[in-house]
Amino acid sequence: MPGFLTLQGKRALITGGTQGAGAATVALFRDLGAQVLTTARRRPEDMDEAMFIAADLTTHQGCETVAEAVRSRLVGVDIIVHMLGGSTAPSGGFAALGEAEWQAELNLNLLPAVRLDRALVPGMALQGSGAVIHVTSIQRLLPLPEATMGYAAAKAALSVYSKALSKEVSPKGVRVVRVAPGWIETEASLRLAERLAQEAGTDVEGGKQMIMDALGGIPIGRPSKPAEIASLIAFLASDRAASITGTEYVIDGGTVPTA
Repeated sequence: MPGFLTLQGKRALITGGTQGAGAATVALFRDLGAQVLTTARRRPEDMDEAMFIAADLTTHQGCETVAEAVRSRLVGVDIIVHMLGGSTAPSGGFAALGEAEWQAELNLNLLPAVRLDRALVPGMALQGSGAVIHVTSIQRLLPLPEATMGYAAAKAALSVYSKALSKEVSPKGVRVVRVAPGWIETEASLRLAERLAQEAGTDVEGGKQMIMDALGGIPIGRPSKPAEIASLIAFLASDRAASITGTEYVIDGGTVPTA
């Protein structure tokens, strides 16, 4: 990969970079020569303190803290990767989602990207270059009403916002691209597979199959690996993708059944 692709000299902000695909993206960007600042609520013990900022991005103040760290530590930014996302909403369909649950989904999956872009993209436009990557989800196309309706709606909103932003800032040299993963095999998803397997009296592979069945099947027969998500993001952030903007790249092993 280093021989094919480089991010040498690029300054990057990657949110949600301490676990799963986020951590894989941080590691790959650094391997490819980028100077990376990442953020989460707590810093892992093995992460360089100088290139980490602790902040709660579900709040306006947390986003301001990160934007200021970008300005002071990186002195500007060339790449922003919005990896942050997830859901804490209860199962039970739309009736289980009250005002607090809906606001929490928006605060986690939509508003951090909006707030950080508002703070940092104008600087990219002034320098005449930059890449912004919004990590959405195939659930904007395949929502699971029992458990992730709010998450899917927030990611759909992020996707529409991303498209609109691309139309405004691409003429100013700032590319805006979306990456839509399906199921990623992270530590958290493996814990879910283990729990499902225990409940069903089967093994972990059986638990994985239950998740794939719930998604309608994954033609390649497995979830994506965090490193695979990171590789796509690195390419899209690089100068090799200089003419790519305003579009979405699905990386889901073929889960979405339409073109």
